Formats: sequence, C-alpha cells, structure tokens
Amino acid sequence: MPPELRARPFVLLRTERQRRVVVAVNRAAAMLGIAPGHTLSDARALEPALEVAEATPEADAALLGRVADWARRYSPWTAADEPDGVVIDITGCAHLFEGEPALAADLTGRLRTAGFAARAAIADTPAAAWGLVRFGSPEQRRREALDGLPLAALRLPAEIVEGLHALGLRRIGDLHAMPRAGLAARFGARLMQRYDQAFGRLDEPISPRRPVPDHRERLTFAEPIATPESIAGALRHLLGRLCKGLEAAGQGARRLRLDAHRTDQRVDDDPQSLTLGTSRPARDPAVLARLFAPLLERIEPGPGLETLVLSATETGPLSAVQTAIDGEEGGEEGNDDKLAELVDRLALRLGERAVLRLVPRESWLPERCVAPHPPMERLPAPKPWPAGQVRPLRLLTPPEPVEATAPLPDDPPLLFVWRGVPHRVRRAEGPERIECEWWRGQGSLGLAVRDYYRVEDDGGRRFWLFRAGLYRPDEPPRWFLHGFLG
Repeated sequence: MPPELRARPFVLLRTERQRRVVVAVNRAAAMLGIAPGHTLSDARALEPALEVAEATPEADAALLGRVADWARRYSPWTAADEPDGVVIDITGCAHLFEGEPALAADLTGRLRTAGFAARAAIADTPAAAWGLVRFGSPEQRRREALDGLPLAALRLPAEIVEGLHALGLRRIGDLHAMPRAGLAARFGARLMQRYDQAFGRLDEPISPRRPVPDHRERLTFAEPIATPESIAGALRHLLGRLCKGLEAAGQGARRLRLDAHRTDQRVDDDPQSLTLGTSRPARDPAVLARLFAPLLERIEPGPGLETLVLSATETGPLSAVQTAIDGEEGGEEGNDDKLAELVDRLALRLGERAVLRLVPRESWLPERCVAPHPPMERLPAPKPWPAGQVRPLRLLTPPEPVEATAPLPDDPPLLFVWRGVPHRVRRAEGPERIECEWWRGQGSLGLAVRDYYRVEDDGGRRFWLFRAGLYRPDEPPRWFLHGFLG
C-alpha cells in the first residue's frame, strides 16, 4: 500500500453479481465500520471520501506465497493459507527463538516493520490457530479458549453457520452437548470434520510450499556477523552438526544449500543461497568446508547476517569407511575420496556439466560410440571398444565437407581442401566401411554408408576422412573430414 494511503480510509473492491463489493480494508477504514462484504454504496455512505482500488487476487496470492517462503526462517514447514494467512508448523523450532511467545513477537514485529498488518496465534492444531487469530485472542492457546469463539471460527460455509444459528447455536462450545449423528445428518460431514480438526481429533497435515529436507541445521546469531572469517566459522559449525545427523542416518550429502538471511532482508525477498553439489555422497565436514570456501565470496552480508540455514536437499546412502591404524582412510576408498574432492573442485570452477567421464557405448558410429556419465558414478562393467580399430581423439561435430580428388572410386584421396587450405596426401590407409544402424534410419547425417580413410599430409598431420554413400557414376562423390588422429 502506498504510504500516503495508510492514514486515509482505503479499500479493495471486486465485482460480484454485478455489484462492487469490498474485499479488504485498511485500519482507517475498519475504524469507520467498513468491513469486507460491504457493497461500495454502503461503504461510501459511511465515508464519502473513501479511497478505492481494484483487487488483484493473482498478485495477492503471489505475495502471500513470498511471505510463506520468507517464513521459512522460522520453520521449513510453511504454507500459504489463502486469502490472507500463512500457516507455520513450529514443532521443534520454538526453542531456537527462546520460546513460542518470542517467536510470535519476532514474526509479527518483522511483518509490521515491512508494512503489513499482522497477528499471530499459536495453538495445538492449525484449525485452532486459524480461529484464535481471526476471532479470539492470539495470547490464548488452550483448547477451552475455542469454546467462546463464534461458529465461523471453524471455517464453515456461511449456509451451515446460518443453519446452526437457526437452532440457537452461536458458539463452538454449544456444539459439545449436541449429538454428533444428528448434526452430521442435518449439516453433512463437513461440520464434524472441521470440529474434530479444531480439537485435534482429526489430523490436518500441512503441505509445505517447498520440499522439506530431512537434514537441516540452523544458526541464529545474537549479533549480526559480516566478516568472511565469522561466516566461514559459522558454516563449519553447521557442517559439523549436519554431518553428525547424516552419519547417524547412514547417509551422505549429494547437494547442500546454504541460506543466508540479512538483517535488512525484506519480507518479499529471498535469502541469499549457495548450492553445492558433490559427485558422490559425502559427510566429511572438512572436505565440504573446503568446497564451500570459494562460494562464500558470493555472499554480500551488507549490514550483517542474522541467520544461516544449511540443508541437505539431496542425500544418498553412505556406509562407514574402514580406517587404517594411523587413522587415515586406506585402500581404494581413500583414493576415491581424494578423487571425488578433486572432481567436486573442478565442477565448482568449470560447472557440473563440464566434468564428465566418457564410457563405451555399443555402436559402430563414431559420434555414438561414447556416452557421457558422472565421473564418480559406479556403472556395470561396460563392453570395451573394438580392439584393433584406430579412432581419433578429437571428432568434428558435425563432420565438415571437404573437396577431395581420388583416382578411383575406392582409392584414398590424393589431395583434399579443408577450409580453403589444400592438403596433399602422403600416406593413406583404408577404406573401413561403417554402415548406419538400420533401426535408427539414415543416422544423424542422413548417410547410410561411410567409407573411412586415415590419411597423412605432407606436413605430418593426420586426418580421418570418409566418403559418403556408395559410388554412383552419375553423382560426384561427397567427402567429409570427421576427426584428427594426432
């Protein structure tokens, strides 16, 4: 809301059945008695100078989602509760904020500083918290506090509430003495479902907006930190705690995410995040800290960081490793760990897709006879490449056409021109005929048959050429350069 409108009565409108209806009000409008559900004419009667604007449900839902994501600083289990709420499961998290009252005060204080009108209630069930924050006192959390709330606090449709009012039932406590079978028969299962959810007799799981990692550690600082040394020290502390949990579960981290929350972070801003991937499951804090070190330079602490959250977003099984008598990991496992750290360092510098291992693939086509795989991934023993067949170390993708001169159709070329440069052939071997796999059609080059030659020019450079297709007297032969032999 623009700051100049906060002190003036202001409402949001939408059209319902050809009527302009109020859907949201600010504090100044609420003090005049204007409430959601009023028509524009009724609201104008209470305040002729009322400021109005069109409601944008899509933008409101997007903002609510960002607030729910921001609330992950308090718990990973957050979800938007449209149209105007966020539900947070703080089980096991309140002690990180010195208790539930302090957590609620911190939450509402930050939202109000950001310009939101906010209330928070903590209860044993999501339904009870929903009712208390909207119709009761947020300071009350005992189940008895629900008895005095209106029936609308059960999140019931308006027609069910009106039907209960017709029976003289006004408060939630009035339902305790009523027969369940009679209420269900008259108003449907929805009434008893909401009633049981409020009192914890029926579970109401929260579906978080983002997947909740099984292993997550959080560190909140009494004073903001900003120096590289303090950030690195905090990360080492988090890694130690996280790796202990991974070891107890027999797991190792495949992907880690570090979220850094600044003191000046706005509600609709995402935290600064660093992502680290490993070539295989790992849980050595020292190794992971070395891998994170170059990434920490990307964090901009600004006035300071108040919270760091480290999550293992992807994990894999990792059993205990036998160590030698001197405490060092021995055998192939130790060598594999050093190789994995090297691969991870290269992947951080060059990108994960740039560090691969080529393994044989059963195909005679040069462009298909190898397949890329993650460098540390264990694979079944692949079949070796055909023995005795010389292949170039570097292939051109795709092969480049050349102009070649050959005395006979099956003879190697005497001269070829590639990229405008002539090459006189001094030695040649071939041909080696390779036919495309029939089940793949004509292949990526549209060529069913290729006759390959290994040639060496008068400068000692060696090339791999092929003639495309069978010889036809009425068509000139087509020649291509496919690779370099050294």
